[in-house]
Amino acid sequence: MSKRKTETADPGRDPYLDREREKYESPVPSREYIIEQLENQARPLSRKDLAELFGLEDEDALEGLRRRLKAMERDGQLVRNRRNGYVVVDNEELVRGRIRSSADGSGVVHPDRPGPNVYLAPREMRRLLNGDRVVVRLTGDDEQGRPGGELVEIIEHANHEIAGRYYEESGIGFVVPNNKRLHQDLIIPAADRNGAKHGELVTAEVVSQPSQRRQPIGRIIEVFGTQIAPGDEVAVAARTHGIPVEWPDEVLRESERFGDQVPAENKTGRRDLRELPLVTIDGADARDFDDAVYCETTRSGWKLIVAIADVATYVTTDSALDTEAAERGNSVYFPRNVVPMLPETLSNGLCSLNPEVDRLCMVCEMQINPEGQLTRSHFYEGVMNSSARLTYEDVDAIHNHRDPSLRRQHQGLLKHIEHLYEVFHAMRRDREQRGALDFDTTESVIEFDGAGQVADVHPAERTDAHRLIEECMVKANVATARFLRRHRIPALYRVHEPPAEERLKNLREFLAQTGLRLGGGDEPTPGDYAELIEQIRKRPDRHLIETIMLRSMMAAEYRPDNAGHFGLALDAYAHFTSPIRRYPDLIVHRAIKHVLSKQPIEAFQYTEDQLVTVGEHCSMTDRRAEEATRDATMTLKCRFMAARLGEEFTGVISGVTSFGLFVELDDLFVDGLIHITNLEQDFFHFDAIGHRLVGERTGKEYRLTDRIRVRLAQVNIDDGKIDFDPIAHPLGPDGEPLPQPARGERPDRGKRSRKGGARSRRRRR
Repeated sequence: MSKRKTETADPGRDPYLDREREKYESPVPSREYIIEQLENQARPLSRKDLAELFGLEDEDALEGLRRRLKAMERDGQLVRNRRNGYVVVDNEELVRGRIRSSADGSGVVHPDRPGPNVYLAPREMRRLLNGDRVVVRLTGDDEQGRPGGELVEIIEHANHEIAGRYYEESGIGFVVPNNKRLHQDLIIPAADRNGAKHGELVTAEVVSQPSQRRQPIGRIIEVFGTQIAPGDEVAVAARTHGIPVEWPDEVLRESERFGDQVPAENKTGRRDLRELPLVTIDGADARDFDDAVYCETTRSGWKLIVAIADVATYVTTDSALDTEAAERGNSVYFPRNVVPMLPETLSNGLCSLNPEVDRLCMVCEMQINPEGQLTRSHFYEGVMNSSARLTYEDVDAIHNHRDPSLRRQHQGLLKHIEHLYEVFHAMRRDREQRGALDFDTTESVIEFDGAGQVADVHPAERTDAHRLIEECMVKANVATARFLRRHRIPALYRVHEPPAEERLKNLREFLAQTGLRLGGGDEPTPGDYAELIEQIRKRPDRHLIETIMLRSMMAAEYRPDNAGHFGLALDAYAHFTSPIRRYPDLIVHRAIKHVLSKQPIEAFQYTEDQLVTVGEHCSMTDRRAEEATRDATMTLKCRFMAARLGEEFTGVISGVTSFGLFVELDDLFVDGLIHITNLEQDFFHFDAIGHRLVGERTGKEYRLTDRIRVRLAQVNIDDGKIDFDPIAHPLGPDGEPLPQPARGERPDRGKRSRKGGARSRRRRR
């Protein structure tokens, strides 16, 4: 059988040749052109075949092709078959994505490109850990109708250090990870235990990743002791979720070269805004100020200016700073610490819009009409000098409470603050008109005393000053997305897909139990959600219903393909306003600068496929930060509650499971468990659809959103767990117990769901 001849492709027809010439002295075909030619050939090609295809003969060109193909393999764009032929990963047969594992050892691949998740059976997961990036081959639907796959290639291992608790059994040492998604224990050889004792919290370096026949192997590099000491909760949470904390020396050296003042030469060629009374408005504990605002009235509405720190001038591509920022993806804000994306010399210094110092900025200047709609916008590079560093509390006191002292102190800004509130109210009307969601969720604030101990936990107060800045930032991000689309330059959009069918079904079944209904049929709009939010605004269980509604939503992602933002009811949205703390914003700034410099779009430094990978990574670091912050916050709340054992509290049932009830305490927003064995002496049936436990003999029901009074029984600080004992249930609005069915009465069994597993029987022991 004769070998099929490889035709010749003209490298001069590479649409990205100019970009490659700018980056390399001896350019080779671009990634896009290589993929295009492989698809045109419709068969795997070896490196020799590709060299022949592109007519490459000299050693430099051949070495450049080898490196490019190796990089494309590393990034998951190509895989090699057994004959060393390159195949394009196209999401039709081969899927590239990140692993999310389950406690039972199975996993799913979340594809980089839009598409269904791919299920991996436990046998396919033996070589993998949660977070690993892989290429899998689709093998058809499994027994439950899920797309199944088999592992083809591991692109990248995500876990290099693992935090957990060290144990020894039968002379074998191992670490059980704190992160419950890491389904394999880490084996620790005797020589690598570093003095760790049985039961201590440790951090271990992964020396050898798992294989088909054995678990991962590691060595202990840090020992925390048997309990998390006060102040260590952030370090433990960061290590548990793989958040980089230490700065490489090269990164620190790069950041320190800039100094703390903007050189005069960097200010030339920019629009001078130093006489404009731009102000920053942030929380009282903020240290990095990446946005400033100004507003004035015009004949057709308002001119709104949003100035953002120009990070891209200092953090250039291919620098050590950029590599580290991309790896971190975002800053992580813990209750009393921040793990920043950039070193503090930049994040709190030269890039921060501190008051009364010159700073470089990227500016979005917008025209807002009386209806609060964006009519025109344009972008430019500027230099500014912030007139004041205001807090949300300052602005609220100045405008709403007319505080005389603050009004005298900021006399020159009063008119501009009034204009900001005017445009804010107009933009809020526009938000309501288009049906954007407004979950007015309440977060808890943790306060510390002078010794660093938790002194109090209370709800955060959210005022119109917070909403004012949010609306200004939303409008700037909308203008940014329009700019990117208009100029057809690749960048990252903030995409929020509509709710999935299964999530909608679960939400509707829950709402039916509370007498509520979500409109819109199979495809509800943001307006349907907004109408439901308005209906529950004054209900005592509003917070919990909003939580269930939020769970029905898809997670927002960073993607180069714009699919709109469901929650904000927008057809395009891109993050522009926080490049100090979000890497996607930095990429967006680079795209805007590229357009402003009037360079051809084809010469932009990012390819569409590179943006797919970066977007997926930043979406992951976004979730990672949320999980780590939640862990650290729960550790601190447990420390606060440990001193209140035996006290009574009122709360709401926030979760119903086959093994018990989760209760969220009023005001504290602390969750704990009432185990099913601590309920009345009865058999309890778990109704998964109705979100309730029903007594077999007494007929007593415990339902989601019921109010209940509990006693604090036990606190486990290290595991972040709290146990309650029930006292009175259910409670009315006045806190008094409501009547229950008479003893022996039984609820209508015909309404009880037989779906969802758990019609379990539990008896008090």
